[in-house]
Amino acid sequence: MMSTLRNVALWLERRLHLTKLWGQTAGHPVPASTGSWFYTFGSMTLTCFAIQIVTGIFLAMAYTPSAAESYHSLELLNYSIPLGWVLRGIHFWGSTCMVIVMMLHMTQVFLWGAYKYPRELTWMTGCVLLFVTLGLAFSGQVMRFDTDAYWGVGIGASVAGRIPIIGQAIVQILLGGPIIGTDALSRFFSLHVFILPGALLAFVSVHLRLVLGKGINEQPKPGVLVKRATYDKHYSEIIKREGVPFVPAAINKDIVANGILILVIVGLALFVGPNGPGTPANPTIEIADAKPDTPFLWLFALAALLPNGSEPWLFFVFPTVASLLLFLLPFITNEGEKHWRRRPVAVAIVVLSYLGVGLLTYEAMTGPWSPHMDAWSGLPIKAEYIKERAPVELQGAVVFQEMQCRNCHAIAGEGGHRGPDLTRVATRMTNPQLVRQVIQGGGNMPAYGRNLSPEQVRALVAYLCSLHPANVPPAREAVGVLKPIGESQPTPSPTPGKEVTSNQ
Repeated sequence: MMSTLRNVALWLERRLHLTKLWGQTAGHPVPASTGSWFYTFGSMTLTCFAIQIVTGIFLAMAYTPSAAESYHSLELLNYSIPLGWVLRGIHFWGSTCMVIVMMLHMTQVFLWGAYKYPRELTWMTGCVLLFVTLGLAFSGQVMRFDTDAYWGVGIGASVAGRIPIIGQAIVQILLGGPIIGTDALSRFFSLHVFILPGALLAFVSVHLRLVLGKGINEQPKPGVLVKRATYDKHYSEIIKREGVPFVPAAINKDIVANGILILVIVGLALFVGPNGPGTPANPTIEIADAKPDTPFLWLFALAALLPNGSEPWLFFVFPTVASLLLFLLPFITNEGEKHWRRRPVAVAIVVLSYLGVGLLTYEAMTGPWSPHMDAWSGLPIKAEYIKERAPVELQGAVVFQEMQCRNCHAIAGEGGHRGPDLTRVATRMTNPQLVRQVIQGGGNMPAYGRNLSPEQVRALVAYLCSLHPANVPPAREAVGVLKPIGESQPTPSPTPGKEVTSNQ
């Protein structure tokens, strides 16, 4: 029996060269210093990708990429299919963890100087993998096809449409038509399930081939410089002196780290659950609280906080410059010091980047400019802000409550803070200005011209015009040349055909 098994093994070995394959992959020699917790982020990213593939296959069996059925299919997964909600939770949290772990991996590579010679292509393929992963995260949100997904696609298409020359063609490819419907969802489904995973698999293969070919970067030491003329010989000497096979000598911490990662993902799926779906997508309802998933919250906050007119800088100039810097980094600083203690500029970049993204993400989640729908609509307006109002003004107060204006605007400090406080709005805006703002919108405020009848607009503006302190007159249109208080103002010229009364 043993002889037969040995002959079968030798037969397979002569044809598949398994021993050689093992020595070139799992058993390839690495510097002993790489058996560190800091070197586990790469394998953790690969584990997250494997989880996404497995769970994504099962989710695709139950998902229907149709505008009419996608929401229903996710509800079936959540409430009808056994453990469907767990499967969705693992897929969602696996995606979030994949982005986080990949960012940590690239941070470690950057701080350890592992992008320098001779690993330039390894870094560049890693950058491609990062962008593809972000594409997977965004297209995965679209699969929910709830309000967040719907308006997220709308914003994404609006941004893509502004790209010079090819913008409209990109929008046509993504949406498949003039509306966000089944055609768009079907294309994002193909992008999320076939195109982007295929690209990720291809670039992962190239990335791993480069890692095996050029070796894993040794843990840098202060004062040891990278020089293209001598580094290859220096690395070979390190492998000869302290090289160990990756399996089993250097894989121990990777096993532990990946085990903890899997427990975290499963724990989040069980105790927090999947994300949504939220309110079903409805293009006739304009919402003010749509927001993307966690990896893009910082960009969402930045877009909301920057002044009007900064969109080209945020969505075109900044991404283009940042992408070019990432790809060209190995050629900008190709040699020299690798240890982070001798590279204060690199440390400052990492600290400021994480601090900025972290604060913006926190602001997106908790900032007062982000309204909480239905948070204040049920609260009555304080008595002093409806006392002694005319009937039309009281009717406007009712419109103000029923249209949930207080979710974005506060009165006497009660309400949302995405828009300005309206307690004294009549002192800074005139009746025509308020009418124009309500009907046409502006800034963060959507246009409500199609949502309100003329009578509702008239009543709402009448109520807003009453919001001013008793001792402060409301704003009015300037007539003629303004003079100091106490001096007579010029009487406007009468309009031909009209009589000027003393009140005018």
